[in-house]
Amino acid sequence: MSRLLVLLLFTTSLFAQNVPVSHQLQNIKEALELEIKKENKQEIAIKMLELGEVYTNYGLYANALVYYNDALKITQNRQKDTLHVLINNAIGSVNKSMYKYKMAETFFTEALAISKEIKYTKGQAKALSLLGANAEKQSKYKEALQFENESLLFFNPAKDSLEIAIVYENIGSIYEDLLDFDKAFLFFDKALAIFKNANSKEKASVLNNIGDVYRKKGFIEKGINFTKQSLEISTKINDNHLLESANKDLAKAYALLGNYQKAYEYKLIAEEYKQVAIANENKNLVNLLETDFKINQKENQIKLLQEQNKASKANQNLVLVLVASALVITFIVFSYYRKKRKANIKIQNYKHQALQTALEKKAIEEKNLQRDLELKTVTLSRYSLHIAQKNNMLSELSLKLKNIVARKNDLYEVKIKEIFNEIDFALQQENEWEDFTQFFEEIHPDFIKKLSKIATESLSPAELKLGILLRLNLSSKEIASIVRVTPDSVRVARHRFRKKLPIDSKKELIPFLLEL
Repeated sequence: MSRLLVLLLFTTSLFAQNVPVSHQLQNIKEALELEIKKENKQEIAIKMLELGEVYTNYGLYANALVYYNDALKITQNRQKDTLHVLINNAIGSVNKSMYKYKMAETFFTEALAISKEIKYTKGQAKALSLLGANAEKQSKYKEALQFENESLLFFNPAKDSLEIAIVYENIGSIYEDLLDFDKAFLFFDKALAIFKNANSKEKASVLNNIGDVYRKKGFIEKGINFTKQSLEISTKINDNHLLESANKDLAKAYALLGNYQKAYEYKLIAEEYKQVAIANENKNLVNLLETDFKINQKENQIKLLQEQNKASKANQNLVLVLVASALVITFIVFSYYRKKRKANIKIQNYKHQALQTALEKKAIEEKNLQRDLELKTVTLSRYSLHIAQKNNMLSELSLKLKNIVARKNDLYEVKIKEIFNEIDFALQQENEWEDFTQFFEEIHPDFIKKLSKIATESLSPAELKLGILLRLNLSSKEIASIVRVTPDSVRVARHRFRKKLPIDSKKELIPFLLEL
């Protein structure tokens, strides 16, 4: 049990340490190899869980799921314990990050059931909090509040103050989404009371949230004061994401005060921190992928050397057989032919082994190429979902604006200006579709040409865009978010698009596009 508690600390502090990710990955993989040799299944599963955490923190969710699922398979026949809870929560968290909320809920629920069965109260608390966060992502705010509040019943106030503060902040964020700013402030203030004596990332986040609430309530100057406190802590701990967020919120606040010069200055600073954060993340990601490739390459070379060693031994045996045959032939002719026949069989086996080694080497190279293609495909899917998420955010802001205008109250003028500014911020981003199309053509270079060639009628730009999104196996709802139309409009467009293709009436559209 103590070993698993150490793992819990590991998963929360690994990336706070000033240790290069390449060293982290290499150290864990070397430790995993040692545990595999010892055939210690629990330690193997723990190391796989640690590796999955490394990949998760850098957005390589496909790689993370491989290790998480392997850890689950290794432990599936063992008695349920806290390790099963950690693995299920980890798999659920990855699925939540990939917007697979139903799948995530399945694993969080399993973690909760195991925690209840083994009377692991902190596991119950964590699983309930994760279920709340998953519900919040789906805008199920009532359900999210129920889960988050229930999780507080299982945390130990003396030992789990950090986790309790995080739950308070989650509840505050839910009330903020519901525009109940008084309750949002109440829970943010509770979280701040726990963090008051520490200059930490968590405290900076809570201060920024409080500043955001004051700004949305119209107390802009007071909100600026809290945001600047967050900025000060973020500068001390050198967290680029928090620095970006604080400067971005200050830009919004000064814009509302009419001080557009300061607003512009803070906006530029926020953009600079955003670029620095992206550059650092990309650098770490490249280091991680390079280390992963080198480790795999080293393992392949070791296997190749082992095969070559086997071939060398086979050759030595062949020489011995031939020498023995030469000695025997001087005495018995019959024995000579018999030994020669055996020698020929050995030669064939040697050639077969050499050919097998070459085939295995080729298979390894093809596997590496396939892994690169899968990585690009996962990245493309994440990019498309990013576009959908952004458009959803714009739609939600638009809905808030309509609701506020419908109330016809002058007191909401500040809130309307704020939403205008948020929409402007979002719309000032670069043209994602051009980047998206360029990235898609790198992975599927001939798809658009083939689609245009086989069409029975000329395809419009909108239909080509629809074809690309369908080729990625996106749902009508996700496509609607990206192209900013309703799901019904997408379904009508799909029907018209299908009529222009030489597709059998019994065949589904997406499998047809996947074959191009």
